[in-house]
Amino acid sequence: MNEQKVFADFNNADSQGRLRLNCTGTIEDLARHKVWLKNGQNLILYSEDLEVDGVVEYSIEENIWVAVISWDDIRQKEDILVQDGNF
Repeated sequence: MNEQKVFADFNNADSQGRLRLNCTGTIEDLARHKVWLKNGQNLILYSEDLEVDGVVEYSIEENIWVAVISWDDIRQKEDILVQDGNF
């Protein structure tokens, strides 16, 4: 599975803990990668030094796309580099 890596603001979560996919960096990444969001789509969401896997869904309450993530599974960039062997 080829998951796209898309910027997300980890401080922009809704009341259910889902990341809102409406910030400028997210929109720019989606456009650059030519990604059209759809329910159930898997994405890798990143911010400066954080990364997490997410599943896209549409928030009817807010009329925007969001990503369901596990806050316990957020990876730090240095953890990712060590796991990949890129010191």
